[in-house]
Amino acid sequence: MEIKAQKVYLNDVQRDLMTVVQARHTVLVAGRAFGKGMVHALWNRRNFERMPGSITGIVSANIKRALTNTLPSMLVHWEKWGLKRNINWCIGIKPPKAWGWKEPIFPVQNYENVLSFCNGSVGYIISQDRTGTSNSQSYDALDVDEAKFIDFEQFKNETLPALRGNRQYFGNHFFHHSMLISSDMPVTKKGSWFLEYDKKCDPELIELIRAYVAEIRHIEIRVEEMLRKGITPPPYLRSELKRLHRDLCRLRSVAVDYREVSTIDNLVVLGEAFIKQLKRDLPPLTFQTSVLCKRIGISRDGFYSSMKESHKYSAANFSHLDNCEYDFDKLKDVSSLMDADVDMMQQLCVAFDYNANINWLVTGQPRGRKLLVLKSFYVKYERKLEALVDDFCKYYRYHRNKHVVFYYDATAKQGAYAVDNVTFATVIENAFKSRGWFVTCVDIGNPMKQILKHLLINRMFDGKSKLIPMINRENNEDLLISIQTAGIYNGGKDKRGEKLGESEENKLENRTDGSDAFDTLCIGCEQFPQHDASIAVTSSF
Repeated sequence: MEIKAQKVYLNDVQRDLMTVVQARHTVLVAGRAFGKGMVHALWNRRNFERMPGSITGIVSANIKRALTNTLPSMLVHWEKWGLKRNINWCIGIKPPKAWGWKEPIFPVQNYENVLSFCNGSVGYIISQDRTGTSNSQSYDALDVDEAKFIDFEQFKNETLPALRGNRQYFGNHFFHHSMLISSDMPVTKKGSWFLEYDKKCDPELIELIRAYVAEIRHIEIRVEEMLRKGITPPPYLRSELKRLHRDLCRLRSVAVDYREVSTIDNLVVLGEAFIKQLKRDLPPLTFQTSVLCKRIGISRDGFYSSMKESHKYSAANFSHLDNCEYDFDKLKDVSSLMDADVDMMQQLCVAFDYNANINWLVTGQPRGRKLLVLKSFYVKYERKLEALVDDFCKYYRYHRNKHVVFYYDATAKQGAYAVDNVTFATVIENAFKSRGWFVTCVDIGNPMKQILKHLLINRMFDGKSKLIPMINRENNEDLLISIQTAGIYNGGKDKRGEKLGESEENKLENRTDGSDAFDTLCIGCEQFPQHDASIAVTSSF
């Protein structure tokens, strides 16, 4: 099938990265909707097409992210460019011989987690939460998306050493053994490993590459003008072009290009209204890191000082995701079926935080000595508590035990947004009931004093109480930002930021709304346990 040439719009950074600099290693720290998927699509297409039969490692922290974020955001561009599924590429299946595709240089034993290209190039989908996906391959390139979720020690020990060999096939390409690493701004020390590439980037080398590209283009224009006028270009110009191209490839082969850019750099495509909508829809800290791409301070001795990386976990339901067979339309139907940590026969515990501009819901299930924090939700501005409950019920629509234990303190007994005499607790209870859920309301009394709360929850993290909080990192990304950046002020949680409007961005890092709902869930499950009559299914969590 002939692929027609198409015009593709690239913003200034995308164009500089992919058509000008083209460093061997590229690290792109960019905000949401910047267009990282476009960069991955261009980068992989170049490598797949110009290194036929090559092997690329497509690295993801877990299979759920790979299937719902990384792959769809890249392959949608391939489709737009005329690269069609099962004609130019396929995924999860061995290409039938009838298609007439070329074979990879090294035979593939199992195509279950492989992206195949018609010229024999393949991409192994490496999921860090799934054993055996890295294998003992020799990779010609590594593509790492959402790097802030990558376990760097695992990546360093299992995957990086495999970026080796095959020089006899592709050693003439400056992008052989290249890496593309992308992410938005991390907020944890563990997730910040790729920021170190900033020190490996030589700005003078990047500028030199740009100068070479400009000089090459200048000579090419001269040659084109001569040919247009019927003049044969002198041999020295062609020799000079050949020399410049050779030197340019050498420069690119040792270059590391590190960028930090915000979503606003893609303003021409997104429009100002989209950026404003993101600011309205996202929690303030998420907007700062995931859109503006700002580095924020991580509270090392904050309110949750006993929380460690070991208190986070991943829990993709491989069986359900495999059954979707890389059908990206099916994978858009997000629900708790994708989660392996939820017990469908066990009641769900929920807690809320109420605020004029943002409301949170955090849900969990006690499991033995663990309190699994399964997922968190939030709504902003005109979307209020009923919409929040609706989001929860849609996500857990396949849950068999439609029973929630609703933990709340005295703050839930206030009038809902000061417009009537109905309390927050009543609004929530009625919202669950109207959607077919049975509700057990548990009043835990007046809000616990900050000093006592600090001691209790850190004792829980230290394993010195009945329950140890364990947080699903994929389902609680925004909640984790709120928890990990919560500081201490006058012996308690620093809540001064909650009084600020969203325009006062210099202090938005102090927002604690989400973590307050987490606190209520921890206190409720620890001190007011509600035993479920159902029989829990055996689980590894």
